[in-house]
Amino acid sequence: MQIEQAARAELDRQMAAAGLTEPQFEVAVVAARAAPPCSQTVAIEPLDTRSPQRMRFLARCNDTPGWRYEYIVRARVTAMVAIAAAPVAANEALTDAQVTIERRDISNIADPISSPDEAVGQMSRRMLRPGDILRSGQLSAPVLVKRGDAVLMIARRDGIEVSTAGEALDAGARGAMVRVRNAGSGQVVRMRVAGPGTVEPIDSPLSR
Repeated sequence: MQIEQAARAELDRQMAAAGLTEPQFEVAVVAARAAPPCSQTVAIEPLDTRSPQRMRFLARCNDTPGWRYEYIVRARVTAMVAIAAAPVAANEALTDAQVTIERRDISNIADPISSPDEAVGQMSRRMLRPGDILRSGQLSAPVLVKRGDAVLMIARRDGIEVSTAGEALDAGARGAMVRVRNAGSGQVVRMRVAGPGTVEPIDSPLSR
C-alpha cells in the first residue's frame, strides 16, 4: 500500500507540473512481495518514474540488518486533453472548430495538450485525423514573417513609436529572431518577430 500511495503521489505531481486537468489513475503493484518486519518507518524512494506504465520504487528498511526491495508499478492514466475534432492537414493552422477536449488514456503520451486554447492557431507538423490527441511536439507556431517579405520595423520607447520599412531575410514565428534589411539605409539588423509582417528591436530602440 505504501508503494501504491507513493506512485499516486508521484503521478499527481507529474500531472500538476504538466497542467493536465482532472487526471485519474489506475495503479497496480506488479508481483508485490511481502516485506519482512521493520521496526522503523519503511522509506519509499522513486527510482524511475518517467513512464507511468513501468515505474520503479525502492522500499528500504534501516534496521540492522536492514533490507531493500524494488517494486514495479504499472499505471493507467487518463485526463481531459485536447483532441482533433476534424481532419487537419499538415502545416495547417488549427481553428476552434478543429479542436475539442475529451478524457483520454495518456499513459504512453509524454506531451499531451490540456487546453484547446494552447492548440488553436498552432500549425500541425503532420496530418491529423478526428480523435487524434494533440501533442505539443507535433505542433509549431505559425510562420508570421517569410524570407523576402516586406515588414514594418517598429520601435517604442517612452510612449514614442518609430517605424520604418524593411525586408525580412529570414522566416520566423512570433518571438523568433530574424535578420531584417532596413529599406532606407540598407543596414541589416537582427529583430524579433512581433506579429504578421511586423518586427521589433531585440535590445535597442529602432531609429529611422
